[in-house]
Amino acid sequence: MEHAGELDQEACYRAVLTRDARFDGRFFGCVKTTGIYCRPVCPARTPKRENMFFVVSAAAAEEAGFRACLRCRPETAPDMGAWRGTSNTVSRALALIEAGALDNHSESGGDVDGLAGRLGVGERHLRRLFRQHLGAAPVSVAQTRRVLLAKALIHQTDLSMAQVALASGFGSVRRFNETFQALYDRPPSALRRRGERAHAGGVRLSLSSRPPYDWDAMFAALTARGDTVEGRRWSRVLRKDVDGAEGSVTVEPGEAGPVPVCVEADDLRALPGVLARVRRVFDLSADPEAIGRDLSADPALKPLVAARPGLRLPGDWIDDGAEAPNDRLNDETLIARAEAWRPWRAYGALHLALAGISGADLKRMESDDAKRAA
Repeated sequence: MEHAGELDQEACYRAVLTRDARFDGRFFGCVKTTGIYCRPVCPARTPKRENMFFVVSAAAAEEAGFRACLRCRPETAPDMGAWRGTSNTVSRALALIEAGALDNHSESGGDVDGLAGRLGVGERHLRRLFRQHLGAAPVSVAQTRRVLLAKALIHQTDLSMAQVALASGFGSVRRFNETFQALYDRPPSALRRRGERAHAGGVRLSLSSRPPYDWDAMFAALTARGDTVEGRRWSRVLRKDVDGAEGSVTVEPGEAGPVPVCVEADDLRALPGVLARVRRVFDLSADPEAIGRDLSADPALKPLVAARPGLRLPGDWIDDGAEAPNDRLNDETLIARAEAWRPWRAYGALHLALAGISGADLKRMESDDAKRAA
């Protein structure tokens, strides 16, 4: 993945001209004449090249003074999972921010120094890494996460504006209103295209992911480890000591498209953390194209990846975050060979396991190939 200052501006513009969905979520286009930023697949007329420049994250666009397009809605783009693998520290920090680590009610108190402490690095080093990889400061990334979640709640739910403010991580309704007024030059209620309706209970949202997705394999794995699964419906009881609220969460995906999630919680402030855990359990931030490209360099993995391009890692609901899940490796017999799989070692091991191939099998295959070559 390219760093913040390394985007090929001309290649980005070509992707925008063709509205290439493969680049959705990988970069955003800032339009100088309108002051908005868009996804590469935005249906609006493409601006002239001289009126556009491209950044690697929505946070970088907003920090530069651009506001989100109301037509292509950047909050519905695949999330920041493309950054997994560029820096383990940034990956872990993004996971914590997505769970609300820089919100005022979080364990770190909403400050970057507290977040850096949880990651075991200095505050200045963390800020430098975010500039290098995301083109924005940690607080800007957190602010953008709050704004985009709030926009999704405004468009997809019947929550009141006060409830949206609480559920998206804003410390107060006043701050919520001021932020939207500054970004969109209008109050948040003006973004809802229908009138207010009474909230019937349960927050229903659709989460994005990049296709393809092997749902059969995912549900088989979740069932095997003892999760509550009925057909293609997964559910979990929320606990105050773990999730910050009592209630439940369910996921019931269709064959394709966004993943529907329903969260019932007695404290809406828990919503960002619950959604982050759902993303982790179902590996919704995975980038199949990058994983397939890198793992296919190994001749043993190439046919396995081609046969199951949508394979995902079943994540843990509770994760200490000490190591990025995508690069974890528990099979010691694969350590030497898997070094070339980084940062996707866990995916490589999963493909082998499902194919019934062990590390010892790979060594025998290599030995046989060497004998035949001799």
